[in-house]
Amino acid sequence: MEFQAGRGEWFCALEWARVLGNRGRQEEALEVLAPYVATHWWPAARARAELLEGWGRAEEAIALSRPYAEAGDRPALDFFARLLARHGRSGEAFALLRAGIKDWFLAACLVDVAGTAGMDGEAAALLEARVEAAVPACADPECDRLRREPSNAVGLLATVRERQGRTEEAIALLRTGGITSVNGRDQLADLLARHGRITELRAYAASAYPGYAVRRLAEVLEERGDVEGAIAAYRTFGATPSGMGQVAEPLSGLLVRHGRSDEAIEVLRSFTEQHAEDWLVGTLCTLYADHGRSREGLAHLDAIKARHGGKEDWDLFQMRLPLMADCGLLDEAIEQTRNHPEGDTWYAAWAVSDMLDKAGRTEEADAVLARHPADNSPLRAERLIGLGRVQDAVRLLQQPVSKPPAPAWDGTCSTEPPF
Repeated sequence: MEFQAGRGEWFCALEWARVLGNRGRQEEALEVLAPYVATHWWPAARARAELLEGWGRAEEAIALSRPYAEAGDRPALDFFARLLARHGRSGEAFALLRAGIKDWFLAACLVDVAGTAGMDGEAAALLEARVEAAVPACADPECDRLRREPSNAVGLLATVRERQGRTEEAIALLRTGGITSVNGRDQLADLLARHGRITELRAYAASAYPGYAVRRLAEVLEERGDVEGAIAAYRTFGATPSGMGQVAEPLSGLLVRHGRSDEAIEVLRSFTEQHAEDWLVGTLCTLYADHGRSREGLAHLDAIKARHGGKEDWDLFQMRLPLMADCGLLDEAIEQTRNHPEGDTWYAAWAVSDMLDKAGRTEEADAVLARHPADNSPLRAERLIGLGRVQDAVRLLQQPVSKPPAPAWDGTCSTEPPF
């Protein structure tokens, strides 16, 4: 690692610096990062600042980060403001962030810093002004959507109001402020759950799509030991139009956690019989394999294939392979892969290599990947390491990958995988 760090391998340099720091060799660690920091590359400067802070040298970390933040680099400004806040300078951080209140990323940082600085009132005033400054999203007079800057102004203001103890205002904001579901979480559902308002959460979850609210309700009920109530919440939501597609996966996970795997399999099997969404079919096949029912998984895939006129896209076909291997049909799986229309692709090679490796046939697994050198280098390096050929793996990863230039986009979308 030390050798590669000196050759310009950034990740080796970063890890070597951490190792040296943990050994008390701080100045040597900083010297390792110095060539990278000298290029004014923010990730290198951030790594050095994190090391300095971890060693109790916060003022040096602040001095190092400040120029990047003042230059307007958003990630640097976010890091710098949080660094200041962690070291008793929240007011200074808040002042730096005020100008970025229209930026959703910096506004979220400002709200976090305001809580540390005791400046929730000031943050709320800034956000209220942004909420009031919303304008129609389009020229259609029947369109009721609003465009706000930042886009998360309502959610952030609700966060501040909750922190101030003004829970009713926070709830009212989220009920009238439009979209509250982001990245798999529903802010209103989370707020109701935190305050034990289960009746309101249940009513909200009954109609809130895409199902994040009912997921939060089920989580709360499960935490309270009401497993049957959690299952019922999912099943009730699943009975609504398009509802089961939103909750089949978390419902099956809940059932598995409580030793009811057969029910979990049935939930996914019955849904995917009519709606063969690949990610849910994949979850089902994993459950079949994990519970010794791989042949049933293959039968289910056969039924889906038959409903599609005997055609099977790669996304579904690849789910067969581990099931066949579990049934002692590894060679048949490899042969079927070769005969598939996409069987000569790099991603098919990846799937076959995985099967061979799990069967202890690592030499063959490596040979399969070697036929696609431009696409499978990281996985092939793993195979070489498994064979004890570490130096070969390192050399492979250091080789520049040459690919033909991509053709200029002609404005049309491809229908050929991988998309």
